[in-house]
Amino acid sequence: MGRVGVVLILLFLLLVVGGGVALMAVDIPPPTERIEKEVPEDRFAR
Repeated sequence: MGRVGVVLILLFLLLVVGGGVALMAVDIPPPTERIEKEVPEDRFAR
């Protein structure tokens, strides 16, 4: 594996770690809209 391969692997690892840090740092609010959907009884097994 040459120098290009090592650089590509390091860039990939940097992206993965950076994405994980960004997900931990950003406060994403949970959805607040309530969804109610009526499911017909025919869809359930007896």
